[in-house]
Amino acid sequence: MSALTETLAARTSLDDVQVDHIARLVGEWQLLSDLAFADLLLWVPVAVPAAEAGSVPAFLCVAQCRPTTGPTAYQHDQVGILQVGGRVAPLRVAYSESRIFREVDPDWDGDLPIRREAIPVRCGEDVVAVIGRDANLASVRTPSQLELVYLQSAADLAGMVADGTFPATDSPVEEGAGPRVGDGLVRLEPDGTIIYASPNALSAFNRLGVTGNVLSEPIDALTSTVADDPFDAGDLAAAVADAIDGGHPASIEIDGGGATILFRALPLRPRGETLGALLLMQDVTELRRRDRQILSKDATIREIHHRVKNNLQTVAALLRLQARRVAVPAARTALEESMRRVQSIALVHETLSVSIDEAVNFDEVVDRLLGMLSDVMGSAERVHAAREGTFGEVPAEIATALVLVMTEIVQNAIEHAFPDERSGTVTVSAQRSRGSLSVTVRDDGVGLPPEFSGAKPDRLGLQIVNTLVSAELGGTVEYRRLAADGGVGGSGGSGGTEAILRLPLAPRKSRSSA
Repeated sequence: MSALTETLAARTSLDDVQVDHIARLVGEWQLLSDLAFADLLLWVPVAVPAAEAGSVPAFLCVAQCRPTTGPTAYQHDQVGILQVGGRVAPLRVAYSESRIFREVDPDWDGDLPIRREAIPVRCGEDVVAVIGRDANLASVRTPSQLELVYLQSAADLAGMVADGTFPATDSPVEEGAGPRVGDGLVRLEPDGTIIYASPNALSAFNRLGVTGNVLSEPIDALTSTVADDPFDAGDLAAAVADAIDGGHPASIEIDGGGATILFRALPLRPRGETLGALLLMQDVTELRRRDRQILSKDATIREIHHRVKNNLQTVAALLRLQARRVAVPAARTALEESMRRVQSIALVHETLSVSIDEAVNFDEVVDRLLGMLSDVMGSAERVHAAREGTFGEVPAEIATALVLVMTEIVQNAIEHAFPDERSGTVTVSAQRSRGSLSVTVRDDGVGLPPEFSGAKPDRLGLQIVNTLVSAELGGTVEYRRLAADGGVGGSGGSGGTEAILRLPLAPRKSRSSA
């Protein structure tokens, strides 16, 4: 839940539909702020003690938007300010009478003249808030055609806010910021012809390959002659027609002349009158080039992981074949253990080969590892291995070392805790907290031998564990005997063994610099 929705839930009685409408408005109102060259303040009526508010309702500022096209009217954040007394008169008129109220004379804030306007925010049949449109008049000059078109478009959008038609409930959710007013703006007549194009919009048209005058030209005719794909031009024409009819189509990208231009069409229908549409344009050529480079890099990395996985599986198969042909039991065991280690590393690369991030879903790796160890060690029928808790996503740089550690600990538990075909359970429990991971491997087997030393083990597998945990993972590992009653220590009889692994999840550079 965002800070805005939390404030609305705590200070107002608005329902979920009304809160969603306000949230959509705040997501879109940078457009209105830039067109109006004004700060936008979102005011909601709130209950305050009668002695504080007097006879006039109080209004709380819950959101603010500054223009990118002009100077701000406020150097300090206005969110959280409570407006009471005579200053709420414009807000009260807009809220109670459901109409846009504009003060005739500017309001002086110190030596700064501010033109104030109050716009009711309608949702369905109710006015749920008021937008204060406050423009800094200190730098007012003779308006250019661009400014006149901007201000007229802002007035039309403000009328739609008061009607409850902007933003629309069916408007698509745009990824990223999308085109802004300063990127390029075109105003279209109801028949789709261009009546104004900003300088940046003309530049975007030129990059597409459009030359000459664009005024009075249909937008579909302009783009159809330069688009690399005629279907893209058709989609843009359909989107413009949809917007003119009052719809809210998704953004369209058109490639042409070596450039990529993003178009977004918005309806202009204040008071139900069809005035045409606004078309925002943004040159995203460089962004798309970088996207393609990133996709190509990601595909290359995934292909490398896929090939490494295949090569490791080939090595594991060769080790398995060699083990079958070795007559010496100790040599055969060593080859089989090496084969399992190679296979566990292959599991990590297989996961990375289908991931778009350099992170590993380690729950999936551990589940497959437990199944693989049970199968190759022939213990699936008598030893049940299972996972509890969640590892979550683990950075790729520590995943390989961690899976090798898990392989050795689980393999030792299955192999040594249940001699003479004894049955039992091996449980891998993971507990993740902020920046760290704790893993416990517990078995209910015969327990550790009296001479066991976790600091200086005589087995190669546990030596590998200690080396990887300290050198690669920057963590600790501890081995404990369990009593028959489940407690720690062997005085009450053997109840199995517990290996506890603790490690940080920060990147290695962060660990080394700490």
